[in-house]
Amino acid sequence: MTTPIRRRRSDGRAPAPTSGRLRVGVDIGGSKVAVLVVGEGDSVLARKSVPAASSEPDQAIAQIAAVIREAVGEAGATMADVAAIGLGVPGRVDAATGDVTFAVNLGWQHLPLGRRLEAALGVPCVVENDVRAAAVGLHRHEGYRGVDDLIYLGIGTGISAGVVLDGRLHRGVRGMAGEIGHVVLDPDGVSCACGLRGCFETIAAGAGIARAARTAVEAGESTILAATTDPTAVDVFAAAEAGDAVAARLVDRAAAAIARMVHELVLAYDVELVVIGGGISRAGAPLLDRIQAGLARIAAPSAFAAELLAETDVRLAGSDHDIGTRGAIALLDPLAKEVVAREAVG
Repeated sequence: MTTPIRRRRSDGRAPAPTSGRLRVGVDIGGSKVAVLVVGEGDSVLARKSVPAASSEPDQAIAQIAAVIREAVGEAGATMADVAAIGLGVPGRVDAATGDVTFAVNLGWQHLPLGRRLEAALGVPCVVENDVRAAAVGLHRHEGYRGVDDLIYLGIGTGISAGVVLDGRLHRGVRGMAGEIGHVVLDPDGVSCACGLRGCFETIAAGAGIARAARTAVEAGESTILAATTDPTAVDVFAAAEAGDAVAARLVDRAAAAIARMVHELVLAYDVELVVIGGGISRAGAPLLDRIQAGLARIAAPSAFAAELLAETDVRLAGSDHDIGTRGAIALLDPLAKEVVAREAVG
């Protein structure tokens, strides 16, 4: 049986749960759609994950609505028991309207996601960029209490950063603050979905690492990855740990790029904590060791960089698979309204 949740009010943009209702968090990524249903005290009632949503808007809405209904059903409830749904989407989001104006890795443009899901499900929906939602969730997490300046660097199919400054989510004028996945690191590099070449994503995101592995195999390089039909980033990390030189080179390149971006984020925002999450972070300690080695190389010739990085806590989110969905749920909590507030919106 679902335990009632006390009714609370938020700031108008983020509907709050009503008496006897549940909250749902949805993390829409380039490779999957994950749903989390919680009750009182954020107790987990159901989790569900399905492959990525379609690039065709009507199909995407139907798929997302269906997996939400299924997750709520697995929680022993119906949509009538749900007070509100928070959704995190990779791309540019108008947090005031719930519209996704541009999502490169999903193939969406000008999709009124919030309004269409509200119409389909009959439940208020709050939509935010997925990594920004995760940053809000981290700020609310008991393990990070007292940290008001932090960055969540999400590295999965794509890459983005969610920035919390002075306890408030920083979106920027166009809601694009932290979109570092499209910072060009190699002007002569491979083409990116955004239209540029050599973006950070093409080097360190899961899709970029997988593409580099396929290129190496097609070029006839000696690697155990050749035995895999379509190697993924997971395969590359596993091969690197097994001593494969080609895989190790690709992982080292990705880790060096991540270290460079961590340094530049700390320079730009002067935060005390950087948490690296997303699918790549599940590579665990071997990846963190390589990132730390990259940061050490950056710090070696510069006393300034060394001091800055020594005062910055850099860690992996690791095996916490609920960061995205819990971040989406955090958007619904009235206690988070100061974190998500921005004077120029609403």
